[in-house]
Amino acid sequence: MSATHVIERSASTASQALSHTTLSTGASITHKPVRGSSTISRPISLRSAEDPVNKDSPNALSARTPSLHSPSAAHPPNADSLPSKSVVDAPIENAMQPFDGILEATAVPSIAGAGGGGMTPAMRRKESWYFIAMWFPLFLAGWNDASAGTMVPRMQEFYNIGYVVVSMIFVSNCIGSLSAALVNMWLTTRLGFGKTICFGVACQAIAYVIQAIRPPFPLMVISYAINGFGEGLQDAQANGLVALLPTNPNTKMSILHGVFGFGAFVSPLVATQFSNMPTRWSFHYLVSLGVALVTFGVLVAVTRFKTQEALLREIGIQPSEEETHERSIIRQVMELKLVHLMAFFVLIYVGAEVTIGGWIVTFVLKKRGAGKGAGYVSSGFFGGLTVGRMGLIWLNRRVGQQRIIYFYTLAAIALELTIWFIPSLYENAVAVAFVGVALGPFYPIVMNVTSVLLPRRVLTAAIGWIASIGQTGSAAFPFALGAMAEKVRRSNPPASVSVAMLGSLLGIWFLIPTIPRHRD
Repeated sequence: MSATHVIERSASTASQALSHTTLSTGASITHKPVRGSSTISRPISLRSAEDPVNKDSPNALSARTPSLHSPSAAHPPNADSLPSKSVVDAPIENAMQPFDGILEATAVPSIAGAGGGGMTPAMRRKESWYFIAMWFPLFLAGWNDASAGTMVPRMQEFYNIGYVVVSMIFVSNCIGSLSAALVNMWLTTRLGFGKTICFGVACQAIAYVIQAIRPPFPLMVISYAINGFGEGLQDAQANGLVALLPTNPNTKMSILHGVFGFGAFVSPLVATQFSNMPTRWSFHYLVSLGVALVTFGVLVAVTRFKTQEALLREIGIQPSEEETHERSIIRQVMELKLVHLMAFFVLIYVGAEVTIGGWIVTFVLKKRGAGKGAGYVSSGFFGGLTVGRMGLIWLNRRVGQQRIIYFYTLAAIALELTIWFIPSLYENAVAVAFVGVALGPFYPIVMNVTSVLLPRRVLTAAIGWIASIGQTGSAAFPFALGAMAEKVRRSNPPASVSVAMLGSLLGIWFLIPTIPRHRD
């Protein structure tokens, strides 16, 4: 047999083997058989079913591009490291062996999609760090909001002022929060996520320094405006980032606001101790300053003052072209009726939440004869809030996030009515704790529903606006309640106003479009 004949037969055999194969990327190699045999397609799996190819990802090709030292025809891989293939017979596997290194090196990877299924372990770790870092500003927000009501009676005594005058701290806080709502999107376009959220913490730290020295009351009022401005910025930025995280964002949102509730639970326990010290009550703000400084350090270490887009790229999420034009995004957000409807809902909800948790201390002192431990009643409310946000996730999923809101609202109204009509300190304390449980899931559910109903390109700006507007409710409604309490001393303003606010939430929620129940 001549050498030429041997070469021709070898080429024919290789051609037949190649005709039997189909690449897992969907491109079949179909060579016409030399000797008239039929073509057989046989898939060879190069990646698992859990790691699909994301063709739309801009990083899909670059993530595993072969380097100069990658296995190739010039540098064949070690035979021991070759992946196992599912094949019909040995001749096909042997024929494909020289190509395995090239196919493995050039396989297109999966990049994080909507569920984060293609994220690398390093990306998942970074996502977890981002999420944990956002706990700190939410803990600080809860700490700040819950301590105000506990400190109000002591401020009244120290400055010798009434309900209306002391409520000016809530008006000032409202002005700061509203200012944050108006400039948050503008600041984000100029400074970026990292600098904006750190600036918010710095504002709160400055406010605590002023409050700790027990300044004249007008300066105390100004410090609450600075505080509200800083908290509004942090709230908007933290919610916006967590809503865009690819892995279980809805569960993360519930946990995030559960941390807010935990901060609000702990704060009255600490504030009550200081409020019982006639000359050192303001030392509570030194503890608050410490919490703010720790928060600032964590945020600087994790965000490194980077923009939100830069942080998301590090976990495999690429912003689209239209997401980068922030000025047009601001206009789009302002034109969306749903955004303003959600903002109005959150405004009333947060107002009801802080009104109940804040004024309940003054209420049980004046109406139920509570002693120095009245601040613990507020802790019970915010403790219930934490339990509701973290412990009722399963129920929200089972019933449906939008449908369950109606049940929670009716339960909270019924419990508020018992506080209104049953003159018992112990019953009121237990009832307000369960009101906290019922109201707890509201805020994360609102953010989850918003993230589903709004397009991704406006999500961050929209959530920032909603959160900032909601923060103004934490200041405006407590002030209004304080003014009412001054005028109507024989009535029960906290319960009656809270019932009215909760009732209005039912009507607003009815106007929200419905989303499928199966969405996480």
